[in-house]
Amino acid sequence: MLTIKLITEQTERVIKGLEKKHFGNAEETIDQVIALDKKRRAAQTTLDKNLAEAKQLAARIGALMKEGKREEAEAVKAEVATLKATNAALEEEMKTAAEDTQNLLYTIPNIPYDEVPEGAHAEDNVVEKTGNEVPDLGPNPLPHWELAKKYNLIDFDLGVKISGAGFPVYRGKGARLQRALINFFLDEARNAGYEEIMPPTVVNQASGYGTGQLPDKEGQMYHCTADDLYLIPTAEVPVTNIYRDVILDEKELPIKNTAYTQCFRREAGSYGKDVRGLNRLHEFSKIEIVRIDTPEHSKESHKEMLDHVENLVKKLELPYRILRLCGGDMSFTAALCFDFEVYSAAQERWLEVSSVSNFDAYQANRLKCRYRRTEDKKIELCHTLNGSALALPRILAAILENNQTPEGIRIPKVLVPYCGFDMID
Repeated sequence: MLTIKLITEQTERVIKGLEKKHFGNAEETIDQVIALDKKRRAAQTTLDKNLAEAKQLAARIGALMKEGKREEAEAVKAEVATLKATNAALEEEMKTAAEDTQNLLYTIPNIPYDEVPEGAHAEDNVVEKTGNEVPDLGPNPLPHWELAKKYNLIDFDLGVKISGAGFPVYRGKGARLQRALINFFLDEARNAGYEEIMPPTVVNQASGYGTGQLPDKEGQMYHCTADDLYLIPTAEVPVTNIYRDVILDEKELPIKNTAYTQCFRREAGSYGKDVRGLNRLHEFSKIEIVRIDTPEHSKESHKEMLDHVENLVKKLELPYRILRLCGGDMSFTAALCFDFEVYSAAQERWLEVSSVSNFDAYQANRLKCRYRRTEDKKIELCHTLNGSALALPRILAAILENNQTPEGIRIPKVLVPYCGFDMID
């Protein structure tokens, strides 16, 4: 959530940033926020003045009573009663203005950094880097859903029977490969200094609002209405909310956490060839990395996170590219985001496997996640960052497709110790 201070002191920058994100009615919305804040401040000023006056009048009442001037004291009491009624109305006005401001701020996305490119759609994203060679699979390579059926790795039909489309059943070597990837990613994160967390996979409404999934992504989340809980779309939500309403010491930062969870997304409106097999699921496994940092160091943290994810896809021997997302293709909460994609040689298309984002102080302001500076003890908002390291479905799809041979599917060397086998045949 953008701070009132940022909006009032850097109004033009905020409006331009929102326009870069293609947020409609940016100027009108920001004008509303400023007007509501002015209304609240004006009410606060009048209330403070009235309270000071009421205090003086209360002292005067006592003096008049001592002097035996009962009628004058009663007249002053009437003035105090009028002030109290006025103050009650002012408090209600302030409360309403504050609530209206908060609700409006929840609808406004984060503003992008200057280095975010202009653009409205995915086609406008900028390719920053590519790595690893695309394999030559020869004629008629099989897509992963056919490979999964041929080698009895994943049963999509059984998943439909048990739950519905988008809930695959992994079995045999498919399940073992899935577990191998989870353990490999967690080991790599721990070796990079991330503390492993095992969080809940359902969260309350406050947690959803804290990281920005609510109200923006409410339609994409599974809602347990009886208990008013939400199935998590990513471990970002519970892990980042560990630091909601917390004041950290600067010496504790950066905090580095990692978590493996199942993730749940309704993916409403998704259909067609691009969602076949593992390309788009309602339930999937993902390892997340999360950082809480100071504003001065968060860009360095972001770079370190990008290097970490790149190292993972390199070790898996997958062709990859890194995209700098344009303003119109970034998430609601991100200030700067890079996507990682791996190439599917059988489908002949790029598959997104990770987004690594810096949220600046946007999430921290929602969360009230702050830190105390060592030098002057001043309390400031933290910066939050997160990234997939990595999401499993499309990684697994690319591994199966890119490593198919006439003899079977070769397992990347780095995964063999985790799998216990080097070939699926």
